[in-house]
Amino acid sequence: MRRSVLFLMLVALAMLAGCAGGKKADLVNSSAGANVEIPRDSLKAKFVLTLTQPDGNTQNLDAVLFSVPGKRYRMELTGPMGIGVASMLWTEEGWTMTFPTEKLYMKGNGYMIGLMMDASIPLVHIHQVANLFDGKVLPENFEVEEERDQVFYAKEKSGRKFSFAKKDSTVEWLSRTGRDGNPETLLFQDYKAFEGVITPSKIVFQRDGKNYLEIKIRKVTRNKPFSLGTWRLNVPRSFTPVDG
Repeated sequence: MRRSVLFLMLVALAMLAGCAGGKKADLVNSSAGANVEIPRDSLKAKFVLTLTQPDGNTQNLDAVLFSVPGKRYRMELTGPMGIGVASMLWTEEGWTMTFPTEKLYMKGNGYMIGLMMDASIPLVHIHQVANLFDGKVLPENFEVEEERDQVFYAKEKSGRKFSFAKKDSTVEWLSRTGRDGNPETLLFQDYKAFEGVITPSKIVFQRDGKNYLEIKIRKVTRNKPFSLGTWRLNVPRSFTPVDG
């Protein structure tokens, strides 16, 4: 069974998940004069994924994310000529992923997406993936253990260690050990304000000092309704399930 598209989508999502989290929603003044946290009602992000193969060749995919934070997400990936490559729908009741070019699909439950029985397919924390496009580039609830010259050595809530560097108020890079024991680094570049939220518009992923994935955020919009069709993902009868 060919899994090139499946692996591409899940690797892209997994790399996103590794860097997201840690920034609060906007604070506004209430009528009583106190600061109150206003959650995002919706978010739509358009971006480009560029994957660099080991032989140096690159593959570009256009992507769009529809998000109602913490409740439901829809992601679409398209290739050349606008051909649909993959679709993903996550809700609290379960998730579905389809791969039209390969006529495959996956289903599951919970916030971790992937194949439990296949170590070659990474598991993805869907909430962390969506958070990245709202300017959240650090893990949630982390603890700084040491700081030297604006380089911070920290620990996630799970106990996993990582380091990151800041310049002024923005994070420049984040580094941690990958599943294979080798270092993985994310570079956050070209910060821009997307509807008032400062977000890196370019994220470069490196393994052993070599680039292998790049994300360019084109546009982010918030607090606008989505059509009911956004939250429907049908699986054709001709599609076969991805086995573990």
